[in-house]
Amino acid sequence: MSESWMHGYEMLNGVRLHFVRQGEGPPILLIHGWPGFWYEWHLNIPVLARQHTVIAPDLRGFAYSDKPDLPAEEGYTAEAAAGDLLGLLDRLGLRRVGVVAHDIGARVAQALTRADPARVARLVLFDPPYPGIGARWTEPGHVREIWYQTFHLLDWAPGLVGASRKTTELYLRHFLSHWSYDKRLFTDADVAEYVEAYSQPRALWGGFQYYRARARQEKTWAGLPAPALQVPVPTLVLWGENDPVLPVRWADRLPEYFPHLTFRTVPACGHFMMREQPDLVHREVLGFFRDLGQG
Repeated sequence: MSESWMHGYEMLNGVRLHFVRQGEGPPILLIHGWPGFWYEWHLNIPVLARQHTVIAPDLRGFAYSDKPDLPAEEGYTAEAAAGDLLGLLDRLGLRRVGVVAHDIGARVAQALTRADPARVARLVLFDPPYPGIGARWTEPGHVREIWYQTFHLLDWAPGLVGASRKTTELYLRHFLSHWSYDKRLFTDADVAEYVEAYSQPRALWGGFQYYRARARQEKTWAGLPAPALQVPVPTLVLWGENDPVLPVRWADRLPEYFPHLTFRTVPACGHFMMREQPDLVHREVLGFFRDLGQG
C-alpha cells in the first residue's frame, strides 16, 4: 500500500474501514467502484485537496477495509455500505459533504443520499448504474459485456481469480484495459497497486459479494415507481461516451430519478473517468462544489 498518503482507520458497525484523507476545506467524499479502491482517485485527491478536505475510503469488502463474513444480502448491499460511510462522516465530524462516485460507488452514493439527504450538499456521479437502466443490462448485444456479473456470483470465482498474483493481475488488467478508451491507460505501476489491493485476504470475495447483493436490489427497484427512488439533491452526472459496460444511451431516464440534474457527456472517455479525463473531472467537480461550504 502506498505510504505517501495520509491513511486512517475507523471501526464502524463492527467493520474496520480504511480511508485516505488529504487537504482542508469543505469536505468531499470519493466513493470507488469495482474493480477499484481508494487508489483509483490517486490523480484527483491532490488537486481536489487544494480546496477541500478529501476523504477516499475503501468500502467494506474491498482492499484494506474489513470483509465481514456475512451473507451478501445482509452485509454487502448499497445500504450497508452507505451506513458505514455515514458512520465515518459522524466519526470525522463532517456534517455535510459533497459526494463523487461511480460504478458500485454510485449505487452506494444513491443509497446514502436517499437515507440522509441533509448530509449531501451536492452529488457528482460518473456513468452511474441507476434504477432507470432496468432490464437493459441484458438487452441483445450487451450480454457479452456483463458476463463477469454472473461469474462473480459463482462460489468458486474468487478462488479461481485469486489462484495466484498472476491470475489476479490478468483478470484485473482485462477490465482496466477493456473499459478504458485508451487501452494502454493503466501503467504497470498502476496495475501493481490493484493487484496488491485485491491480493489482500478475501478482497476478491468481498468485491464479488456486491454483485450477489445487487441481484436482489435490481428486483426491488423493478417493483418501485421512480418517485420512490429519487435522489433529492443537486446532481451532476458526467457520462463517458465510450463506456462499453454502461453505454451513454442509458442516460435517457436520469431526469426521472434525479430531479435536480445537470447532465453532460464526455467524449473520448470510457468507464474510468477520474483516471481518463482527470483535468475535466477536476474542473467540473470544483465548479459544481464551488459553494459547498455555504449552508
